[in-house]
Order: sequence, then structure tokens, then C-alpha cells
Amino acid sequence: MLTDAWVSLVAVVVFLAMGFFFSASETALTAFSRARMLRMEKAGDPRAARVNQLMQVRERMIGAILTGNNVVNISAAALATGVLFAWFGNVGVLYSTAIMAVITVVFAEVLPKTLAINTPDRLALVVAQPIYVLVRVLGPILVGVEAMVRWILRLFGIQVGTEQVFLSASEELRGAVDLLHRAGSVEKTDRDMFGGLLDLRELSVGDVMIHRTDVIMADAGDPPEKILQSVFERPVTRLPLWQGTPENIVGILHVQDLFRAIHLAGNDPSKIDVMKLARSAWFVPETRPLYEQLKAFRVRKMPFAVVVDEYGEMMGILTIEDILEEIVGDISDERDVQVHGVQLQPDGSVVVDGGVPIRDLNRVMDWSLPDANATTVAGLVIHEARSIPEPGQSFTFHGFRFQVLRKQRNRITLIRMTPLVRRALAVRPA
Repeated sequence: MLTDAWVSLVAVVVFLAMGFFFSASETALTAFSRARMLRMEKAGDPRAARVNQLMQVRERMIGAILTGNNVVNISAAALATGVLFAWFGNVGVLYSTAIMAVITVVFAEVLPKTLAINTPDRLALVVAQPIYVLVRVLGPILVGVEAMVRWILRLFGIQVGTEQVFLSASEELRGAVDLLHRAGSVEKTDRDMFGGLLDLRELSVGDVMIHRTDVIMADAGDPPEKILQSVFERPVTRLPLWQGTPENIVGILHVQDLFRAIHLAGNDPSKIDVMKLARSAWFVPETRPLYEQLKAFRVRKMPFAVVVDEYGEMMGILTIEDILEEIVGDISDERDVQVHGVQLQPDGSVVVDGGVPIRDLNRVMDWSLPDANATTVAGLVIHEARSIPEPGQSFTFHGFRFQVLRKQRNRITLIRMTPLVRRALAVRPA
């Protein structure tokens, strides 16, 4: 009798160890990184391939783990109750209930799940093969269990397998990168670059173009000497030429072509015909998706386009550099003129040029101002105010107080932004 009791206690320990295994396996196989496991499978790791195979029969895998876990926990409790009943009589049932409840919760549930949640990838690789064998062994039983579960869920109007997608794939990727950044695994620069890459499908040409008010152009009817002087004064490589009105673009003058022609003319600009040097302008609609324009730049091998509205009027220009800057941030070289559109103030406010793009401001300051209805900060103020504010007027929205400091005609040129909740600022004063 005593020998049987000790054999039962050994069996209880074995069943609890199996419960530990099943609980850890359940957590590991539901919390591991699927992206990392896919990369490991492509690298030739057979254990990762087994984990991914289990994901293809996820319902059956969960059923096998839960079946095994419940069977061993119930068996352990039953054996412990029998032993303690034999030793202490009826009161042994109470002892068994109290002892097994503590042991099962601590050593067969909380402890293994805590261990697995801290190292899910590593543990998933270890338990994948035993769980795969269990799924194969319990396959016929699990098929019946799955059928019963699906039937019960259908009674309540729940269709298994019709997953409701709340976020697009790009939003899920963006959220994953944000979480990694918050955990310190991804730097802000890398997060911004990844976000900029995802944004290419959401942005249009009009969102990132250089507006015509900021475009350096020349009148095709001006003397070549004047056009040459404009080139010397401005750091440009291509110069749109217009006739009649600035909106009527008739060609694009490449600075290299201009310098070559002047050299061949004996350094006499008056002998050249600017319009003969001009290349045909490439016109693109402002509503064109940005990722399509990037592909078009690569196909046509032309990094410069004139953006037009639905009436064919010039809205601005776009270069391949403008698109790349949406991904990697500002690209500057020794010839660029640095324009500081964001200035931090000692009182914690930020003075912003009205023409600063909202996306650029968000990237520099690590803010999240909406840019769906406006491209620039001035446009956001006008959209929210439903009017063109006068200097001195203030508005509060999106967690900031906006004060208009300066306006030229109908354009807001300078705005003071004060966060309503003070926090560490991301850049230093210009």
C-alpha cells in the first residue's frame, strides 16, 4: 500500500512536469515572432520550418495542447486526492484540493507561461517537434473536437476562419515598428525611414511637390544674360521656362546644357537661343500616387517633372530627390541653402514657417499632427479655423495652441505652436 502511494506521488510529479511543458508550449507557440521565424526558415533552420507548419494548423495545435494540458492536470489532481485520502481519510480531499490548486497554478501555469513569454522564439523552436508529434497522434480526436466547436460557434453566429481585419498590412507593420522603437530596439531615424517608405502608397504627388510659389523659374523671353544671372544666383540644376504667364511652362533648361552652349559660343551668352536648348517638360497630375511617380521616374530616367492640376495649370515641380527625402529625410549638399523653418523658443513653444510641411514637422519634432486635410502647417490652421486668420489670433486644436504671428496677403507665413502638454522636444533651436 505504501509503495503504491509513492508510485502515485511520482506519477503526480510527472504529470505536473508535463503540465509545465504544455503551458509553456502554448504561450511560446502563440507569442513568437512570425517574421523572425519565417526568416529563420528561409535560412534553412528545420525547427523554424516545423513551427511554421504548426501555424498552418493553428486550431488543431491549440486543441492538442489544451487536451494534453487538461488530461495531465486532472490526472495529477486525481492521483494526489487518492493518496491523501488514503493517508488522512475524508479530510485528505480538502488537503488535496488546496495543495494541488497552489501547485498547479504556480508550477504548471504561471511559472511556465512567464518563462515562455520572456523567450518565446527560443522555446518555440524547442517544443515544436514534440507538439507536432502530439498533433499527429491526436489528429482524429481533434478533428471531431474542431467540428463540435465550429458547430457550437455557428449557433451564436460566429464564423470561424473569417478573420476581421481592422488594420491594413502597412498599419500593422507601422505599429510593430513603433512598438520596437518604444522598446528601444529601433532608432528614431530607422522608424522614420520605414514609415516614410510605407507612406509612399498613401501620398500623392501634390503632397510632396515644391509649390509654384517656391519654384525658381525664368521667362523664356528674357535675354540669355539675365537667365544666366538667375542660374548663378540660385542653386538649381534645372530651370523651368515660361511664356506669357508663370503657369505656362514651355520647357526645362538644364544648367549643363546652358554652360556647354555658352562655351561653344565663345563665352558670349547673347549668341545662344535658350529655347533651342530647352528640353520638353514632363507634366504629371497632382493626384498621381507617389509610389507610381517613383516608378515612372525610374522608367523614364528623368528625375524632374512639372505638376499640374485638373485644368492643366502648373501647381509646382517634383524631383526624385523630393520623393527620396520622404523616406530618408532631408538630403543636403554643399550647394543647398539651409532654410530653418522650425525654431524652438525658451518658453517651450515652437515658431514655424507657414509653408513647413506637416509631415516634416512631425518627423523633426516627433509629433503626430494630422496631414489628411492639409499639407502645410498654415493649411492646417486655415482648415481648422475655417477662415484665413489675422495676425494675433490664436486657436487650440490637436493638443497645441496655434498663434498666427505674420501674414502676407492671404498667406500665413509665421505661426507659434505651444504644446498644451509639455514634453521633451526633439530638436535644438535653429
